[in-house]
Amino acid sequence: MKNLFNTSNILKSLLLIAVAVSSVSRLNAQVKPADSGYVPVNGTKVYYEVYGNGKPLVLLHGAFMTIGMNWGELIPELAKTRKVIAIELQGHGHTPYSERKLSHSTLANDVVKVMDYLKVDSADVAGYSFGGAIAYEFAIQSPKRLGKLVIISSTYKSTGWLPEINNAFKNMKPELFENSPMKAAYDAVAPDKTKWIPFLEQMMASAAAPFDLGEANISKITAPVLIIAGDNDGLDKIELAKTYQLLGGGKVADFGVMPKSQLAIVPGQGHVSLMAQTKTILGYLNGFLK
Repeated sequence: MKNLFNTSNILKSLLLIAVAVSSVSRLNAQVKPADSGYVPVNGTKVYYEVYGNGKPLVLLHGAFMTIGMNWGELIPELAKTRKVIAIELQGHGHTPYSERKLSHSTLANDVVKVMDYLKVDSADVAGYSFGGAIAYEFAIQSPKRLGKLVIISSTYKSTGWLPEINNAFKNMKPELFENSPMKAAYDAVAPDKTKWIPFLEQMMASAAAPFDLGEANISKITAPVLIIAGDNDGLDKIELAKTYQLLGGGKVADFGVMPKSQLAIVPGQGHVSLMAQTKTILGYLNGFLK
């Protein structure tokens, strides 16, 4: 019972933090997309929004989130110099719930289909949390479609999270999301609001299932990768350092060549609060994606 109580507290704390973060994001997400709509993909359809002009940058949001909730503050700034393509993954936001089995491979292929529809041959890709895992899979499946990769507070395997996080994933219940900002954002745009509980159950089952995209696959990623993490965001930093090494980092640059991939640990930040550090994240993105 003690473990369940602690797990509930962890999740409730994340949701409370998300209230403040998402309310700010929504206030700053009033920039209208230049284009938006749906792309038919693998028996369902996926919603997208396009902002700005320039080199394409695909944004993949975190679990239970929408485009505005995750990227609301960043899109107006990024769109000043980039063509920003923001996607809502299966069941999230405008994208309808589907009985399709959730898998990293399927969702990464959805991203490819959106790019095909928009006639985008290649793009930089940035993913946060759940979206970061999909971004890793995209890099593995479609290396020729990828420019640079940005992973924010995410991992390519479930053991990349600390045990407390994996325990929380296993004990999530739909009632924890009642009156949450995630629920409000969903209700505002979902094509069928009656699918909220099935959507939660589908996502929770996916989160509780162990996954590993493969150390060998990560080591084969040739695109430059920027990893951004909060120092206390729930990621196992020993595993994160190993991931950075797989990507060619962790060298003594003074004795050789600076690695093309980068690792940024933002101090004093958790998993949710990290996304509220707009200026910090924007600075890293602009510096890396230039």
